[in-house]
Amino acid sequence: MTALLTRLVARDGPIDRADWHGFFDRLADGDLRRGEGAALLASLSTAMPDDDTLHALFDSLDERRGDPGVAFPDAVNIVGTGGGPRTFNVSTAAAVVAAAIGVRVIKTGSRAYTSKYGSFDLLEALGVGLTEDFADTAERLDRLGVAFAGQFVYPAEIARLASQIVPLDLRTVGTFVNRVGPFLAAMPVGAQLTGFSDERMLPALRLLARRDPNKRVWLCGNDFGADELISCTDNVVHPDDGETFTLAAGSPAPSEGTIEDLRPWPNPVEQFHAVLAGTGPATAVHTVCLNAAALGVLGGRFTDWADAFAAARDAVRGGAATDLLARVRSTDPAAVHA
Repeated sequence: MTALLTRLVARDGPIDRADWHGFFDRLADGDLRRGEGAALLASLSTAMPDDDTLHALFDSLDERRGDPGVAFPDAVNIVGTGGGPRTFNVSTAAAVVAAAIGVRVIKTGSRAYTSKYGSFDLLEALGVGLTEDFADTAERLDRLGVAFAGQFVYPAEIARLASQIVPLDLRTVGTFVNRVGPFLAAMPVGAQLTGFSDERMLPALRLLARRDPNKRVWLCGNDFGADELISCTDNVVHPDDGETFTLAAGSPAPSEGTIEDLRPWPNPVEQFHAVLAGTGPATAVHTVCLNAAALGVLGGRFTDWADAFAAARDAVRGGAATDLLARVRSTDPAAVHA
């Protein structure tokens, strides 16, 4: 094993930025030893590295991809860590509903990791194209109030690692990538809502949430282990710049049902349309509106949770959310209508 990998496996002190630079240089040059990439990912996925090592890893990746040269301080992102119980894609639906109530949303995401449909898979099935670069993202955000960022926001090194570990894939040894994925994406929004499925990740996620002083981050978790706010249980929210608070089950409006109401349907497109139209299970609709309300409050569009939730519910009941999705699809030149 290389010195970096030996130290990482042994947890023998922090690995600094220069060490990570050396590793990524060898990765770019195709000089990794056979199995080294898989071993590195497996080690990172087995146990979260220490704080200094994690900082150095992200510093190295950030430096290699450079400054995006643009910022969206009035926009918010909603993206989870994956894992936990299987649910439909709540965050993508919440992004549309939030945009329908005047919140500017740029959503990052990925292909499916622990479920059949990740946000990229669902958007493809819906006929919604992903943005190709920051200029494309800015144009769609200004035109529609919502944009779904493509793979370009992630470090190229992740794709290179994925190619190095064939015939394995990231689902096999890349749990670490999924856990920290919400913070690997270079999308300079002003705020981000990130749900986590495993409370053991919280210390590392807190550290990553504080890396960008220009971005407000709320981390949220619940007893279901779902990586989004869930209407039928208590949710604990951990702001990066304030005290933890709890959203009680049924707050800010009464909600019944169970996590079973959030299970994916065989047809995810049909389910997505039903939830946006308010004809899906009440718990699913309420959950989406709760997450949309959180984006409204976090992004500063609303100061009161009840007002934000009411606006989200009205956008669903009155058809504004469905209408927005139709506009996104009809004006997207890359869309293949489903």
